Amino acid sequence: MALLRPGTSPDAELLIEAGGYFLRPPIMSDYKEWSELRAESRRFLKPWEPLWPSDDLTKSGFRRRLRRYAKDRKEGRSLSFLLFRAKQHQILGGLTLSNIRRGVSQTATLGYWMGERHAGKGHMSSAVAMILPFCFGVLNLHRIEAACLPTNMPSIRLLENAGFHREGYARNYLLINGTWQDHLLFACLAEDHASRLEKVAPSVDGILKEFL
Repeated sequence: MALLRPGTSPDAELLIEAGGYFLRPPIMSDYKEWSELRAESRRFLKPWEPLWPSDDLTKSGFRRRLRRYAKDRKEGRSLSFLLFRAKQHQILGGLTLSNIRRGVSQTATLGYWMGERHAGKGHMSSAVAMILPFCFGVLNLHRIEAACLPTNMPSIRLLENAGFHREGYARNYLLINGTWQDHLLFACLAEDHASRLEKVAPSVDGILKEFL
């Protein structure tokens, strides 16, 4: 279920909940837990991410990050979320819908990261399963793209299990860990997702609601 909650911070009003998890944009009070999780996971995340700025884990760096997120969201370019385990209100990782394109494209790019101690437990699979109905049912997008390194087998399995189709191979596609690296390209279309839901959950009509 996707909720737009009135009366809260613009960066926190969007909430997506399902299956014991929730996604919402980060806010300043998340800084301590976020920075600790990212710091302890740095070696684990480094091979799969762009180089971190020198002040990335500082409070001022986090505040600058929130300003950029708010600007991108206001301009309709991207939406950034933290993934929480609902019962413990614990940050597990993050997920971003970037490069949102409207017009004849209606496309966005999915990216995600998981704290090392939470990896391999199905949490991000649950997050992707939550975000896709939001993408297609609330944002009215038609296509969600994703890319991952050919050596990142957990991410490949996650995308394929979520209903993404492998579409190609892009040479030197993204600057990861300071090096231009090849990537596998994946996509999930609205009709792919609808067909998948018909097979696994034929009575999902009305799950998504948007509260203004």
